[in-house]
Amino acid sequence: MDAGSTIYKQSASRLTVITHLFGILAIILMLVWLLHYRGGIEYHSDNPDRVFNAHPFFMFCGLIFLAGEAMMTYKTISSAMIVQKSIHMFLHLIALCLGIVGICAVFRFHDMIQAEDVYSLHSWVGLSTFCLFCLQWVFGFFTFMFPKAGKQTRASMLPWHVCGGRALLYMATCAALTGLIEKATFLELKHHRESHLINFTGLFILLFGIFVDLSVALARYV
Repeated sequence: MDAGSTIYKQSASRLTVITHLFGILAIILMLVWLLHYRGGIEYHSDNPDRVFNAHPFFMFCGLIFLAGEAMMTYKTISSAMIVQKSIHMFLHLIALCLGIVGICAVFRFHDMIQAEDVYSLHSWVGLSTFCLFCLQWVFGFFTFMFPKAGKQTRASMLPWHVCGGRALLYMATCAALTGLIEKATFLELKHHRESHLINFTGLFILLFGIFVDLSVALARYV
């Protein structure tokens, strides 16, 4: 490994640490918001607000946090290629399952309050992101894991897979931020503390997405 690669690897490692800090802070703030201000998280509750709260929590944990972890695992951890691929695919699969729960929660919430489905920009971006996320996982599994395409095909498809993953992370981040804005507007928050809490949660989600992308981009030069 030359001096330039060493510098990039060290920079990517430092950024990964910072990225985890932003992700953990976002989870903590979201839990404080949902548990303290919004009454808790309970998918099978008779309280529609508690049902809804499962939506932002599982969507963030799945399509942003775990998806970001999967990307960093593949590019910033030194290990055998098959181990990197397996962890990468498994984390994305868990993210996919959490996303399904999150989407079911919001549809259940709308049924409980008799509200219209998929009417906002947030829902359009979010649902599109989830559908593309599913296609990305299926494409990646059959192309790179099993039954696995030919070496030349994998080489030509890899840049599209990488760019698609980065784009989906930004789309998921965008969906999360528009969702927080939509919810805050709908609630017409009168408590400045809750409003600031939502703002900081959104800020840390944004920084997490940015730093995931930066750490992965730097790791490609190692």
